[in-house]
Amino acid sequence: EELGRAFPGVTVRQSGLGHVLDDVADSPALVVATPGAEPRAATGYAAAVLLDTHLALSRPDLRATEEALRRWMAAAALVRPASDGGTVQVVADPAHRAVQALVRWDPVGFAERELDEREAVHLPPAWRLAELTGPAPAVEELLGLCDLPTHADVLGPVGLDVGEVVRTLVRVPLHESVALTTALGRAAGVRSARRSPGSVRIRVDPVDLG
Repeated sequence: EELGRAFPGVTVRQSGLGHVLDDVADSPALVVATPGAEPRAATGYAAAVLLDTHLALSRPDLRATEEALRRWMAAAALVRPASDGGTVQVVADPAHRAVQALVRWDPVGFAERELDEREAVHLPPAWRLAELTGPAPAVEELLGLCDLPTHADVLGPVGLDVGEVVRTLVRVPLHESVALTTALGRAAGVRSARRSPGSVRIRVDPVDLG
């Protein structure tokens, strides 16, 4: 509504949840789209403005930054080349590494730096990470039944704000990935055969840790 008042006489199209446009006509218009719902324009957009970048970067998951950059680059790729007058504006902290990667159009350099940081702190995809969530006794029993790999690092348990539910993380180098998932699967099978009380949710390489 604000854009309509700011640009009287200009068509405003919306694309988002519940009403996603595949493409728009090659005629003057303003297109407001949520991330991932940007329609194609026949000859490319004359300009794109990337808004609410802080929301994309502050999501509580391990891949928030890389996912934000992926979506920004996908949107920017719909714009005409600069040689044809195309322009992209991003409303964000110019010093942020994802913004710098967008400005430089350098996803490879960004990915290399991200991977180096994940390796340093032993997080996916450099390491394999398993999350165990459930009642404390159930998680403790499952871990006790596990023949964990040699280099397994157990973090927790940490209490969650849901009754007596706790979360424990187990991380291993990539070469021990199969050993970890096999051990967890066998332990879960034993608990099931015993009809042990309490359900334990196992997630491998979760992005949200929630």
